[in-house]
Amino acid sequence: MKRVIIDTDTAGDDTIAILTALHYFKVEGVTVAGGNVDFEQEVENALYTIQVANPDYYVPVYKGYERPIMAVGEEKHVTIEDIHGKYGMGDSYFEKTEQRPEKEHAIDFIIETVKANPGEISLLAIAPLTNIAMAIKKDPTIVKDIPHLYIMGGLNHSLGNITAAAEYNFYIDPEAARIVMHSGTPITMVGWDMCKKYSVMKEEDQKEIELLGTAGSEFYMDVNRAVIRYDKKIHKLAGITHPDTLLVAIAADESIMTGSNMYYVDIEIHGELTRGYDLVDVSNFTGKTPNVRVCEEVDREKFKASLLEVLKVI
Repeated sequence: MKRVIIDTDTAGDDTIAILTALHYFKVEGVTVAGGNVDFEQEVENALYTIQVANPDYYVPVYKGYERPIMAVGEEKHVTIEDIHGKYGMGDSYFEKTEQRPEKEHAIDFIIETVKANPGEISLLAIAPLTNIAMAIKKDPTIVKDIPHLYIMGGLNHSLGNITAAAEYNFYIDPEAARIVMHSGTPITMVGWDMCKKYSVMKEEDQKEIELLGTAGSEFYMDVNRAVIRYDKKIHKLAGITHPDTLLVAIAADESIMTGSNMYYVDIEIHGELTRGYDLVDVSNFTGKTPNVRVCEEVDREKFKASLLEVLKVI
């Protein structure tokens, strides 16, 4: 079984992505970055999700950076409780778990685990890339030891989900995204555009999930209540989006990704209107060597089957 670390800003679909990772991989640990909702709540959401999954081994949770790399003083990033609900869990409240986060910092865990297992630990990045960027900055030698980095983030010439130009994870910490994109790590990027096009579970799909009648399907419906409302009102989508789960499913079974290409990708960090915009140079105008494999097509039915498989066994 492939081994991974999953880096998350746990809310909504992150939780289902964690369930998916625990189903298909040996998860060495979950690291938490500042992003979707209050940081401490993200940590609690990760712990609770592991409890729901109830794996047959201990999965540690590590606190990482609470704010973007360039945050100054008391400056805070934009959180999105309006999308994920008050606790980041679809307005559902869950009790604290007995398991508590580890004392070691997330980036030290990432570095130590990768260095102790060269070529064996892939990274699943479903949050702003702060933790991963800082791990690379602290010990650049980990780059050669990471077999693959799967990133949910960015866009391929499409409309953003936090601004017209940018996807949330890249917008929150564009400096981190830029560091990671230029690190030399083998990268696969699954953008928000792929999520909108291929990952939406419509009403009939939701009914199918409900009919599973498992703890997993009940948890799924609970944490997605707020997202359903938001996606319908703002994105004009008739269902639930799954950006993070799609990324993890593709990492587990790359045949779900039926189209992709290597492109040069760079991140705008200074733009007045385009913070976090990712340039995907499909025509090679820059003349620079491609650095990212960008997902361009997905087998939706295969993805749905993967999601159902995860939820029916919990």
